[in-house]
Amino acid sequence: MSDNRLRRHIAIVAARLMYERSEKEYFTAKRKAAAQLGVNFVRHPQELPSNREIRDQVQVMARMIEGDNRVRKLEDMRVRALRLMRLLAAFNPRLIGSTLTGHIRKGSDIDIHVFSNETGAITDVLDTYGYEYEVEHKRVIKHNHERMFTHIHVAGTYTCELTIYTRDLVNYTFKSSITGTAIERASIAELEQLIAREHPDADTSEEAETVGAVDPLLIWSLLLAPLESVGQDPVYHPEGDALYHSLQAFELAREEVPYDQELITAALLHDVGKAIDAHDHVSAGLEALEGTLTEREEFLIGHHMAAMEYGDHTLGARARAELEASEWFDDLMTLRDVDNRARRTGVEVCTVEEALAFLKMMDEESRA
Repeated sequence: MSDNRLRRHIAIVAARLMYERSEKEYFTAKRKAAAQLGVNFVRHPQELPSNREIRDQVQVMARMIEGDNRVRKLEDMRVRALRLMRLLAAFNPRLIGSTLTGHIRKGSDIDIHVFSNETGAITDVLDTYGYEYEVEHKRVIKHNHERMFTHIHVAGTYTCELTIYTRDLVNYTFKSSITGTAIERASIAELEQLIAREHPDADTSEEAETVGAVDPLLIWSLLLAPLESVGQDPVYHPEGDALYHSLQAFELAREEVPYDQELITAALLHDVGKAIDAHDHVSAGLEALEGTLTEREEFLIGHHMAAMEYGDHTLGARARAELEASEWFDDLMTLRDVDNRARRTGVEVCTVEEALAFLKMMDEESRA
């Protein structure tokens, strides 16, 4: 048998093992397949197929066995992944793996990366919405290097495995064990676009109602808490950590514009991205807050650094003109002023819980 035919034969046998869930790891599947075919993979490692070759054979097998059912299953898995990712928006979820790429096989799980320094913060959200789950701490040794991984297995029609990484790894480039290149990942917005493109008839209306039930205050609480550990340059922020600064901004805003719920909210949340991405905290914050803000709040938070440059006369002429043309320009300047003055040492501020309770009271009064 030629080398190419033998490699393909091993790939097919390995693919069957993985499709039938007898094996989950490419490394083990290809070696078991080689052994079944009488190939000494130690002496002839060149005969072993790549992970990509096995994955392609899994896809061929899935199409032959499942037909149209596979397409419907993939749509269902993606929609269910979107539902969970929206609930976990505060943790910058990223869909990875076969549900994203379409390479699903029998028994495939939904794989999502989430980013948090506290596992309990994630399980709190799952508890709030009645999900059943198990937490697993897994020890992995690779290349003589030991690492500990924390997974949360969320029960459902399809098991969803949440792999938890610390917040500082949100923008880290993870490598695929199949290709050796950067893995494909999708944010909430990117997954929504994928579903609209590949499953135009998918009904997400029920999921949209579920998302509408998410309490923004819960998301905000989870995003504010890590700011206490975010140190700041004492030259610009002599007051200390980012949470103390944010609570000062909240206190100043509710004192000076006590009727303006949106501006007070923006003052409290304008720096939440600093616990996610210190290099671009504005974009990181807006992404984490997605779906919990009004259009005006998004504008104020999204432009608060431009407002600083405006005040320092370092903003370009075109950008200055665009800000001045906005209907919310004066409000943005108010936020800039609050942001500038929320840098005092030794002043008393409320707690996060008290700040959120105040915003909740304002919201209830506005609806009455």
